[in-house]
Formats: sequence, structure tokens, C-alpha cells
Amino acid sequence: MTNTLRKGYAPSPFGQLHYVECGTGDDPVLLLHQTPRSWTEYLDVLPLVGATHRAISMDTLGYGASAKPDGPHSIERFADAADALIEALGLERFHLVGHHTGGVIAVELAARHQDRVAGLLLSATPFVDEEKRRTAGERKQIDHVVPRPDGSHLTELWNHRRGFYREGEEAALNRFMVDALTVLDRVEEGHEAVRRYAMDQRLPYVTAPTLAVCAPGDHYSLPGLEKFATALGCETRVLSGGHVPVPEQLPQEFAEVVLEWVTRG
Repeated sequence: MTNTLRKGYAPSPFGQLHYVECGTGDDPVLLLHQTPRSWTEYLDVLPLVGATHRAISMDTLGYGASAKPDGPHSIERFADAADALIEALGLERFHLVGHHTGGVIAVELAARHQDRVAGLLLSATPFVDEEKRRTAGERKQIDHVVPRPDGSHLTELWNHRRGFYREGEEAALNRFMVDALTVLDRVEEGHEAVRRYAMDQRLPYVTAPTLAVCAPGDHYSLPGLEKFATALGCETRVLSGGHVPVPEQLPQEFAEVVLEWVTRG
């Protein structure tokens, strides 16, 4: 079946990179997840996009089942690993879809590859400018918890994200917990890498047609739509609902937006 999920590993200078793909075709779509998630953020999106395209979701370097090298994380190093996956899979020309941190990585990849990127879809992507970098040290930690013998840190971690999910979406929140606990000792580093990234200096090198979207409940990223429109002259769209985990909350709509954009590209 074309919508069967296929798991694999690709070599990189950092160690093996884990990815999951679905579908076939000459118009591949590479989906990049937020911090501290894994490919499972696109669990329900992959089969929908894979019905007509080769859809690939990788575990970002340091997350999920991908290699976890020592040394500081950075957007550039995340992109270096994604580059290794792109070459290992033979993706000559491809579409990029990135959500939150994944969108920031996608910006760096688009700036590097230019004509090889057929289209760029930025979902709830933080807009990182000098002001955001300057105030990075003042921002509170997002997912950090201190492990305790009684396990109460598990409830604390759950409650950090509980407000983003609606009743009945506990399965998706469980997947978040698995991903976060896998990297609990470095759970904040992806967020910190985003805040250090010189995005405003890289955006002029992005030449791919771009669409920036966001869930209406994601007040962290919603203001970025206007900034991306100004910086890239790109289209923007507010989805019909959802919050930070919108690919899991509205997989059908998210996939439809991806496929519409890919087709236009």
C-alpha cells in the first residue's frame, strides 16, 4: 500500500538519522518537527500527504531515535544533519514543511539550497530577529523539570504542555511526553538554539515560494505571520483552529494545506 509507513536510518557525520516515510513520487516533501518532539508529530499527516507524494518526516538530530551527539545544539547543526539525510535519500529537488523549531531549520535549509527547494511551508515558525536574540536570556524555560524520586516531575512536565491540548487529545500529549523524556537532560536546548539563530540575516537568501501558517490559538507564533510576510513577501494563512500541536490536532486540514501548497509549487 502506498500509505504504509516505512522506517529507516540514514548515515551522517553525527551518527545515524532516523526517518519515516510514506508514499512515492518525484516531488518529495520533507517535514521537520518542533522541539522536543520526533517524527510522531506528523503521525497522522504522513499518510495523507503520502497518498500522492513521497512524504518524509525525520527525527531532528538529538531527538527521537536520531543520533544524540555531544556539544551544543544549533540551528546550523540541525540543518547540517538534515543535509546529510537529503543527500542520503537522493532528494534532488524537494518541498520543506517545518513546524515551530522545524520551521526555523527549514529556513536555514531553504537559504542553503535555494533552487533545490521547490516550496517552503512555515508552520507556527518563530520569527527570530535581533530583539528576540537580545532578550533570549530573559525568557523562561519551556519544558525544563528537575527529576524527583517520587516522579512528580512527570506531572509537572505534563502540565507545562496540558494547556495546548483539548480534552480527548491525551494520546498526542502522551507522545509529547515520550519525546520529551527521551531528551530530558537537554530538553531546553532546541528552544535555546532557536533564540540564538541569526534568522533575519538568512532570510534574504530564501528564494523558494513560501507560505506561513499558524493556528489561531498559538499566540506564541501568530505574530510571526506578519513579520514573515514583510521579510519574504510571502502568503500567510490562519488555520481553522488548534494550538501549538496543530499537526496532531487538525491533521486533515494541515495535510490539505501542505498538498495545496505543494501542488501550486
